Amino acid sequence: MDNLKTLLNNAAASQFGSGWAWLSVDDNNNLFVSSTSNQDNPLMDIAEKQGSPILGIDVWEHAYYLKYQNKRGDYLQAIWDIINWEEVSKRYEMID
Repeated sequence: MDNLKTLLNNAAASQFGSGWAWLSVDDNNNLFVSSTSNQDNPLMDIAEKQGSPILGIDVWEHAYYLKYQNKRGDYLQAIWDIINWEEVSKRYEMID
């Protein structure tokens, strides 16, 4: 879990400007972490790595500015307290 947290936080922190960090499942049912800019996502043909997203972390400024101002890192640390892992697991199980 610590490795997953590190990978997702790195993907989110390194996303320049607006975008997302994703936990997704590829065609072989392997989990992978990626990030996309703006409104893009792993389902799109233009995504660097394609797959089915099961968790998205919004790193558009509107997601955290009111509480964290420009401290994206603080937001990324706090987000782990509210992720619904039961739902993420359910979404993983739903992948064919």
